[in-house]
Amino acid sequence: MSSAPASRSRHHPQGTPGLSRLCLLLLLTACVPAAGTNPGIEARLTRRALEFGRQFGLELLRSLLQKEHKLNLRGSYHSPLLGTLTYTVPRIHIHELQINDSTVDFVEDVGVRLTVQRARIRISAEWGAQLGAIQDRGSIELRMRDLAVAAVLGVSVDGSGRPTVWSASCDAHGTDLHVQFQWGHSWLYNLLAPLLQRVLRQELNKQLCLELRRGVCRLEAALKNMKVSTQLDSFVAIDHSLLGQPAITAEHGDVALKGEFFRVGKHQQGPSSAMPVALPVALPAALPTALPTAHEPMLLLAVTEFVANSAAFAYFTAGALRRNISSDMLPRRFPLQLRTKSMGVFSPQLQERYPDQPMELHLSARRQPRLSCRPDALHGALFGSAEAFVVLPNATCVPAFLLNIDANVTAKPTITGNRLGGTVSLKGLSVAQVTSHVGPVEVKRLETLLKFGLWLFGVPQANKRLQAGVPLPTLHGLSLLNPRLSLQEGFVLITTDLQHES
Repeated sequence: MSSAPASRSRHHPQGTPGLSRLCLLLLLTACVPAAGTNPGIEARLTRRALEFGRQFGLELLRSLLQKEHKLNLRGSYHSPLLGTLTYTVPRIHIHELQINDSTVDFVEDVGVRLTVQRARIRISAEWGAQLGAIQDRGSIELRMRDLAVAAVLGVSVDGSGRPTVWSASCDAHGTDLHVQFQWGHSWLYNLLAPLLQRVLRQELNKQLCLELRRGVCRLEAALKNMKVSTQLDSFVAIDHSLLGQPAITAEHGDVALKGEFFRVGKHQQGPSSAMPVALPVALPAALPTALPTAHEPMLLLAVTEFVANSAAFAYFTAGALRRNISSDMLPRRFPLQLRTKSMGVFSPQLQERYPDQPMELHLSARRQPRLSCRPDALHGALFGSAEAFVVLPNATCVPAFLLNIDANVTAKPTITGNRLGGTVSLKGLSVAQVTSHVGPVEVKRLETLLKFGLWLFGVPQANKRLQAGVPLPTLHGLSLLNPRLSLQEGFVLITTDLQHES
């Protein structure tokens, strides 16, 4: 990095690496990485997660069915005594759906199955009838007990990384149907009701599956408009498209997301993208201890170090890892003040040329930060440049010297409820002079004082903010319940149950 011109107007770039949240999209699909491509983020939904989601599936089933439906049922029945009865039922309204027994499970290589047994349903409908020259109208009420429905929702992924769904199968049948005609010549039709029950039962079973398929089609249409990337700020966005084809077992479903940050307006391939970290085939094996099935967490979420490194590369190439520090931004008790009187201790010529003048420090990353995840901690390497300027009375900035400052840090992330926090420690700091316009700079002495200042002020202030944590994104009112976080080789693993906040 070359030094600045001899004079420049005072300016504070607004770029800052302030990344406050990572939007993770968890969808009820199950995908594994395509050949030669490893995910940045991978999640596993267990059977306990399906059981938790069963109530939402039942509510969806009720919302699909408990409304008015067009039926356009037409038919006729011939009686030797009365002749031919022609009837029409243009629409039905489902008033009540009582589900007594239901299960949900994975269907290997397909999707998810919802099974309902011993359900009850109450339906009303308008009807019209003609017997010979007699025309009549009225209403009808149907009550069916012992209703059973088995529906399979298939899941996949399209070429753009969006999930797709389809109705893989549906079967509905009920054996106990009670029919009650009202108004008109209902006394006559009620006499014929036992003869009409079979055809009405068949039509009702057919209509239930038709409505379920229509609901799946509406869901599929909505998924086609789903975003596969989200812009987080003016600098970067994250690609959360799905990778690969569905791979569902009888025990769990895996979701694999690309999890790569990229610069807004310029999707530049990062240097680490060619060798992303591969996740274990069986995520539960990465748990600190083996857990019985009954205590298996609902969700296992692994975030690889590739995600963090792609974020660092995106922010670095976007020019966001820069900050200007003026003399009034440091704590008064900080051992190194940005004035020539204080900095002159390390550069005598500085104080001689510019007696007791305020200074500015322009910090920037000269290389992208690097992060690695190990079982003991997160390890980070920072590669920075610090260019010092003297602020003259006319507000111009005169370059004084340019330093390279590198640091090694470790971090211990923590998770409490829906907040992600942690602590950071400074493990090493080195300072080297690149150029100077005010003679030699005593970098070793400066390095010692910087370490002391960071240990006394910088690290505690950072930990104060980190311990407060940042809220994790939630979906549709879901939140984490009793989450646990562990560090693995190459990724952070979060295991948690889920709860719904009404």
